[in-house]
Amino acid sequence: MFMRRRICGITDQTLQRFAMLTHIHISQYTIVDTLDMEFHRGMTVITGETGAGKSIMLDALGLCLGDRADPKAVRTGSERAEVTATFDIADNTAAASWLRTRDLYRNDECLLRRVVTSEGRSRAYINGSASTLQDCAELGELLIDIHSQHAHQSLLRKPVQRALLDAFAGQQALARKVEQAASDWLRGQRELALLTGSRDEQTARAQLLAYQVDELDQLGLRSGELEDLEREQSLLANAEDILQGAHQALEICDEQADGTRHALQLMRSTRGSSTIADNARGLLDSAAIQLDEARSEIQRYIDSVEIDPQRLSEVEKRLEQLHDVARKHRIKPPQLLDLHAGLQEELGGLTQGGQRIEELQVELEALVQSYRKDAAKLSVQRSKAAASLVSKAAEILHTLAMADCRFEVALTPREAAAPHPHGAEDIEFLISTNPGAAPQPLGKIASGGELSRISLAIQVVTASGGTLPSMVFDEVDVGIGGAVAEVVGRLLRGLAQETQVLCVTHLAQVASQGHRHLQVSKTSDKTAAWARMAALNGDERAQEVARMLGGVKLTEQSLAHAREMLRDAEDA
Repeated sequence: MFMRRRICGITDQTLQRFAMLTHIHISQYTIVDTLDMEFHRGMTVITGETGAGKSIMLDALGLCLGDRADPKAVRTGSERAEVTATFDIADNTAAASWLRTRDLYRNDECLLRRVVTSEGRSRAYINGSASTLQDCAELGELLIDIHSQHAHQSLLRKPVQRALLDAFAGQQALARKVEQAASDWLRGQRELALLTGSRDEQTARAQLLAYQVDELDQLGLRSGELEDLEREQSLLANAEDILQGAHQALEICDEQADGTRHALQLMRSTRGSSTIADNARGLLDSAAIQLDEARSEIQRYIDSVEIDPQRLSEVEKRLEQLHDVARKHRIKPPQLLDLHAGLQEELGGLTQGGQRIEELQVELEALVQSYRKDAAKLSVQRSKAAASLVSKAAEILHTLAMADCRFEVALTPREAAAPHPHGAEDIEFLISTNPGAAPQPLGKIASGGELSRISLAIQVVTASGGTLPSMVFDEVDVGIGGAVAEVVGRLLRGLAQETQVLCVTHLAQVASQGHRHLQVSKTSDKTAAWARMAALNGDERAQEVARMLGGVKLTEQSLAHAREMLRDAEDA
């Protein structure tokens, strides 16, 4: 029989829809020597005296998520700082898929580890494998969302507003598809403009190239022909001198051959035998043979040389033709073949330019149709999401003592019909804090305190969709107090039904709403300081809430008030 177990008002059935941060280990980071902390479902509040280091854990967690490392954050006297964050991703299909595509998936647990040395070196690991900070940041976006006390400042930027609305609508994939189609269309348009804008110049260039290629085709230069012609021209031009010298060499060979044979006969007729005489006879015999072979080669050379004035004239004319064309192109004759090939290639590219223009026009039309179809879908989803966001944010703003505040999401159609990476409309959050006043951009109307509450309301609404597994709020309640602070606490506690919530706070009204309570404290001596984190329960927690209510000395009245606040939170 199935039984639903409730934990502080939250059912297991609700909680199993998201993954969460389960453990963090911090070593030698700022004033932390060693810290190990387990985390659970629901809302965990983190409190402590000012300066105790409440945000150290979140800063350390940021390192695992790809934040820039500062070697000064390494604890004094230590060689390195190390942070390891463990996440349960059993139900986080997006993170599991990201890990699988990079062969980093191990099991339902994901470990992000960062090591920073005092010399400034930094290394990051995902499930034990060395990774880039960009990969850590990409994966971190699928695991946890950190809202700092200055998060409302980013809300002033229109790109952040657009991304927030698309995420709330659950249409990030469609928004990326629209952006990709528009980006591809813009790239294609630039290429088309480049091709068509210089069409006249390209036509003139193509005509010139066609003439030059035809001229080189007619020239008909073959590979190696230039070298052969130059050798033949040298031979023909010096034929008479060559023949005269060759005949003289032939006569000398005959004389030397006769002398060598006579010397060989003399050595053979010499009486007696010795090694020296045998060597001499062998050398003379070899010399006679070589002289006979040399004479034969000289005769062959003489037979190959002709005095042919007509052929010499033909060769010289051909060489002159090659040199004339080379001078025309301001190159040396040996470069003619490379020039011919280069001009043919360029002409072919220009000829294909017309075909590319036609192809681009077809591609661009297809991109426009795809963009318009997807952009129209995105516009419909954005409109629905904007209405829902405004309605839900208005309810929360009312509870935050901003009943007169009017929040709007302006979707302004773009005038240009061309595809735009951000879709068919411009998106901007508008606010009016006074009755009858026209809504204006957030930065022009809201004060710092008002903007903080508006930001919190929007964060709570957008997070309620359960799009992120864990959310961290770092003193987002700054600038508020009293009854509004109690409402903020309840909002965060309610949000914890949808996602794991970690909240660094200085307000007792918020701290009392947590399902679990962690206290950060700092101790020091004359040489160093240490930060500690401990889980509070029972009277310990009541004493911490009482301290946050104010007053150096705890009284029975403040303790009673704190206990009442904790009971009210449990009973809510």
